[in-house]
Amino acid sequence: MDTNFSAEDLAFRQQVEQFYDDNFDDDLVSRLLDRRQFRDAIIEWQQRLFRQGWVAPGWPEEYGGTGWTLTQKFIFEDVRASKGAPDVIPFGLIMVGPVIYTFGNDEQKERFLPRILNSEDWWCQGYSEPGAGSDLAALQTKAERDGDDYVVNGAKIWTTYAQYADWIFCLVRTSNEGKKQEGISFLLIDMKSPGITVNPIPTIDGVHSLNEVQFDNVRVPAANLIGEENKGWTYAKALLQHERTSIAGVGDSKKKLATIREQAGREQSNGAPMIEDPMFSARLAGIEIDLMALEYLELRSLASAADGKGPGTESSLLKLRGTEIRQALDELHMDLAGYYAGTELGEQLASELGHDFADRARNSYMYGRAATIFGGSNEVQRNITAKYVLGL
Repeated sequence: MDTNFSAEDLAFRQQVEQFYDDNFDDDLVSRLLDRRQFRDAIIEWQQRLFRQGWVAPGWPEEYGGTGWTLTQKFIFEDVRASKGAPDVIPFGLIMVGPVIYTFGNDEQKERFLPRILNSEDWWCQGYSEPGAGSDLAALQTKAERDGDDYVVNGAKIWTTYAQYADWIFCLVRTSNEGKKQEGISFLLIDMKSPGITVNPIPTIDGVHSLNEVQFDNVRVPAANLIGEENKGWTYAKALLQHERTSIAGVGDSKKKLATIREQAGREQSNGAPMIEDPMFSARLAGIEIDLMALEYLELRSLASAADGKGPGTESSLLKLRGTEIRQALDELHMDLAGYYAGTELGEQLASELGHDFADRARNSYMYGRAATIFGGSNEVQRNITAKYVLGL
């Protein structure tokens, strides 16, 4: 996108680029790519951002946010993606943090927010349940009041990085009266509590990221209830809007598009560069046009946030189109890597495209199949859009 920045904005961009050049070093990159070192490496990276004061651009200044303008937030995200740096793990900084500072009490803010900012606590999300599918309100995990505690029984599934987590924020059923959206509460649960079991879920990409979390008579202090009992659905919807906005991944898709274009422009020993193939170029151009439109939608969403409005229905549109574009890029990536992406290959055999490029194509494609499901399936996002945007 061609945006005219002021001299101050250009100076800010140089500052951000210099920070990444100085702090996002090769050693950190190699450790982030090593699944055995990933947890420690991503925490270290987030703590570097925290020390710079840049770990939570979306938070209000009073809770540790940056106070950046809309343009500065856009520039920061654009530079992050262009440098190939990972986004922060969303569960604490993007998801539960805003819920706590918006709906939590003063004690909860003082207890949890500083530790989220400094990445002292790793959070995971307890929303989806076995058998509930995309119908979040159908959850059955129960929390029954017993004195100063809730006793929690049930299970959550597709819980990303639960194997690393110190805390989990959970939707639990505290009442069966009224509509199914009613009677749901929002609890913060210590993952070290007796009665919690984490079972890994193997996935097709070969990476352990998903889990099932079981709760067997887990005692949770009532002080860990966010807001009012039976009002958790309201807090959950606010959280999901923040999550869906971040899932759009515009900056990361721009980076991937640039990488594919660069690789497609290289000459191959068995033929002309793929960029000269009319059908391939047309697909690449079509995705770029869609991505540009999505970027403008994201800017509109950020502008609303700058006016003090929370993410609205546009978060569903961002999630919907963002994940579809991501999958289209994954498919293009796979097609460009060709048969190299289908097998584990040695460096010599994959020298033309690069083993790294082909390996990333396969892993990204496999994991990316779930992109249109997590954060609320795209079918659900279409229903939300039809109801609140089109009035159907």
